[in-house]
Amino acid sequence: MNKKNLPALRADHLNAKARFEVPESIMARWNRGLQAKGADDAASISIFEVIGEDWDGSGFTEAKCAGILRSLGGKDVTVYINSPGGSLFHGIAIYNMFREYEGRVTIRVLGMAASAASVLAMGGDEVQIAKSAFFMIHKCWCLAVGNADDLRNIAAQNDEFDAVMVDMYAARTGLDAGKLQAMLAAETWISGATAVDQGFADDFTPADQIEEGRSAKASAVQRLDMTLAKAGMSRTERRSLIQEIKGTPGAVQDGTPSAAVSAADAAHLLALTAQFGAAARA
Repeated sequence: MNKKNLPALRADHLNAKARFEVPESIMARWNRGLQAKGADDAASISIFEVIGEDWDGSGFTEAKCAGILRSLGGKDVTVYINSPGGSLFHGIAIYNMFREYEGRVTIRVLGMAASAASVLAMGGDEVQIAKSAFFMIHKCWCLAVGNADDLRNIAAQNDEFDAVMVDMYAARTGLDAGKLQAMLAAETWISGATAVDQGFADDFTPADQIEEGRSAKASAVQRLDMTLAKAGMSRTERRSLIQEIKGTPGAVQDGTPSAAVSAADAAHLLALTAQFGAAARA
């Protein structure tokens, strides 16, 4: 379709007392290792991270996307996606960048385009999806703090964002707004075949587009975070513990330690994980 016919989206009034994060249920289904086979040409963008800046400093932000698009200078670009979502604000900003980009934007969903990642994926001229991949759409989800007035304001803001997403998905797919509202409310996972059938995607990706590469796998810190989450530790407890570990002498700082350091760090992390797992079972 002509992406210029898609609506421009606005989300420029973020409430300081609300924060967008990826729900644990989505993170548990995300295979970080999926990447594009041979997707290293100059006119490609790989989005294999959380949308927006994640708590550990990783993530695909609107600033990063803007820089890449500027460097391409209007060349046609292929965007490879395997992301659980994240910040709706960054997702909407990136959607608008793709929609307004002068070159042709081809979106290829390799594993997952969930939540905010499904929003930015709609901004391309053509959307392709692997048969084994998924879109996931849901109502705006955030963490919020404050008094009753703050929470009512945040709820009203989320209603506005939900309406914006419905309009955008409807323009892309041609589906009825009422059906899309129900899909958002139900947190709907959309398989590759269903995505093509319902208009979220135009076609399937080439069969040999996907591989599992070591470079896209989670860092040591991310693997520890996932392990502790599966053991039942809360998000706040996990992040506090990981920050404590990263602050100790010789600890992993960026998730890619040298071989000499990683063995000691791995033993330390495994011991802590085992200790917590034993406590959780007690």
